[in-house]
Amino acid sequence: MDYRRYPVSRRDKKPLLDYILNSLSDCGCRILKHSEPNEAPFRITFEDPNGSRNGILVYAFFANSKTTKNRPSDEHRFQVKYGKKDGELHNIWQDPYGLYTTLMVGIDTTRGLFVGVDPLLHEETKFFISIEFKAAEVELATKNGWHYWERSKRKGDDTPVEVMVSGTRGRFLDYVRFEQAALGLSQGHRLLLAENLDHYLGRNITHSLEANLSPHSLPEGAQLHSLADEFQISSTEILNLIEAAPRLKMAVRGWVAEKHLGKLLSRTSGVDSCEHLEADGQPDFKVIFQGGKPILIECKNVLRTTLADGTIRVDFQKTRASKADPCSRFYRPNDFQILAACLHPRLEKWEFSFQLTQNLEGHQKCPGHLTNLVRLDSSWTRDPTEVLAKATFD
Repeated sequence: MDYRRYPVSRRDKKPLLDYILNSLSDCGCRILKHSEPNEAPFRITFEDPNGSRNGILVYAFFANSKTTKNRPSDEHRFQVKYGKKDGELHNIWQDPYGLYTTLMVGIDTTRGLFVGVDPLLHEETKFFISIEFKAAEVELATKNGWHYWERSKRKGDDTPVEVMVSGTRGRFLDYVRFEQAALGLSQGHRLLLAENLDHYLGRNITHSLEANLSPHSLPEGAQLHSLADEFQISSTEILNLIEAAPRLKMAVRGWVAEKHLGKLLSRTSGVDSCEHLEADGQPDFKVIFQGGKPILIECKNVLRTTLADGTIRVDFQKTRASKADPCSRFYRPNDFQILAACLHPRLEKWEFSFQLTQNLEGHQKCPGHLTNLVRLDSSWTRDPTEVLAKATFD
């Protein structure tokens, strides 16, 4: 494995590794192998109660509530750091083969709590950065065993919105499964998954009559999908498989949003053609409206929670940024003409709201880029015809 290893103090870091190993054991797991506490991040393989083998790479740091000058008295935090402060960007590794799940956590060994952040949002990070959260979140995690929230940011902070999850030792295996399923999700769907984790992990799948039929015993005249024929199982068995695998289901959910948007655009009056673009770094759709020039459309999810006044926000930033250009996390005005906000993370309905890119505000710290602080107001429309006409003639 080609991740960067950091020498750390065995005595100082051993309590962190012990917390993780003991938590997994408490959850019924059998530890197979683990790295030594004098090397970070921690690499662990284990067998879960179902007999499945798992690998995790854990970037773990001590969380605490020590009083800090000029900081709120109800603030908890953990510092992301290994070694000396060097000003470099350090990579938070992800397994390209998908065998190991990366975790990035603060661990409060006194309270017995873990607090996890989205590793992809910190894929390239400086040492030392501080990740803060409130005492109220700690209290809820302690009380309920599992808790989730959007990270509160300092006034004027335009870093991406981030969903954090926390829990007690007995939920650590659930946290591993959560991160397995949440990899690459938008923050809105990350929060939706955290909110419904028990459902995704514990729901019994009811097999219909079709699921009990072999592909060669379908009713006369029934058509078998080519994928079902390739897998040699029925269509319903494929759907049941997706339902039973949280990570697979959440991955499919992203494509479902684009599928619904594509259907909506295709049946919109005046649309001559609607092409789904699937290349990396490209907008999601290219539309020809009333014989005009191609219109590019980007589909982004809204966040699960609203502002205090009920305003819905868009999760409007790229997951990854270039090492050489941190501003590359933010979109440019000419990347596409229309932003389509998928409302599913908030409404749990496949509905959309639209806005012209030219109406979005610029980024204060990154000239030539769009702000990631996008809110749905009265200027947005649910009617794609309206925004397509403006994009064509403006």
